[in-house]
Amino acid sequence: MKKPKWVIEKEQARKATASETVWLFGLHAVRDALQNPNRTRLRLIVTRNAQDKLADAITMSGMQPELADARKFTAPIDPGSVHQGAALEVRPLEWGGIAENCIGRENPRVLLLDRVTDPHNVGAILRSAEVLGASAVIGTRHHSAPETGALAKTASGALERQPYLRVRNLADAIVELQGMGFLVLGLDGEAEQTIETALDGKRHLPVALVLGAEGPGLRQKTKETVDQLVKIDAAGGFGSLNVSNAAAIALYASQPH
Repeated sequence: MKKPKWVIEKEQARKATASETVWLFGLHAVRDALQNPNRTRLRLIVTRNAQDKLADAITMSGMQPELADARKFTAPIDPGSVHQGAALEVRPLEWGGIAENCIGRENPRVLLLDRVTDPHNVGAILRSAEVLGASAVIGTRHHSAPETGALAKTASGALERQPYLRVRNLADAIVELQGMGFLVLGLDGEAEQTIETALDGKRHLPVALVLGAEGPGLRQKTKETVDQLVKIDAAGGFGSLNVSNAAAIALYASQPH
């Protein structure tokens, strides 16, 4: 019996994902990936100077690095990348599903990203999420930033420790979180209530904050699915925040007291 087209496409996508690799670069990103026991590492290219700086992490990883001339760095990354003489080929991390990452903590906080595609923004968000104790950052498989060297470098090691989940459908993920007892708030500059007002008397609840891409903001479907739209309390009636700054402020504002 011939397999349906959708089954074939799903199998092809799974195989493509399994064979996907990412080149991380920069001393921080490479060191943290070398020290992460959950990271599948394939190839390490370093200059002599970078090898000296990463000596302990390289020893811990058990990898045999390839030495490169600092003037002719041979790793297949963008020539403009600030690699600091270190590049590491890895497989993307497998964090698992929403439930296993978002429950278990007391007063969990989660960030969801609605089509935030800039890897620098996502990297900065992962960094803030780690510092402020978020259980996970959730984006979509399509139209959101995948793991890249630029994302990892901006995250400054947080990519190795902060769960970054990518789901097929963001609205479905919101509904799943709601079913787990999360209060899901969507950030919208036109909202009437602030985060603080919406959380008055509710800070004991699990909270998920949804942020949209700069410019378009949240999609209509996302706005219809969240429990409530909220805004960041601003001193003036003008201006807007970069999405990574907004994520950090919103996460801080939502913390249980």
